[in-house]
Amino acid sequence: MPTPTTYQLRIRLAQPLGLAIGRLGEFDFPAGDYVYTGSARRNFEARIARHLRKEKTLRWHIDYLLAASGVTVTEVSRADAAECALNQATAGDIPAPGFGASDCRHGCGSHLKYLGW
Repeated sequence: MPTPTTYQLRIRLAQPLGLAIGRLGEFDFPAGDYVYTGSARRNFEARIARHLRKEKTLRWHIDYLLAASGVTVTEVSRADAAECALNQATAGDIPAPGFGASDCRHGCGSHLKYLGW
């Protein structure tokens, strides 16, 4: 069985949230469910564990969202699919263009998708 290198975090926002995401800018996130697709070639489980901690240095776009009040990770899934392929196969709207996709070369637009409420 291949070792997973890609993960998806299912995230719930209890209330609408206006939030500055590093240098990406300020965004309004409606209440509801989201999915974030990420990857790690090394220290895979440590990356996921880091995302699940509330206290951390804000480094990646997802850190800013997950550190906010009223934001909860409800599910973590792991896959051996390519990050962008998995992201593109995931339905949803883009609430923050460029989110988690600074180094994306496959035209994803964002690696965070809004699923609705």
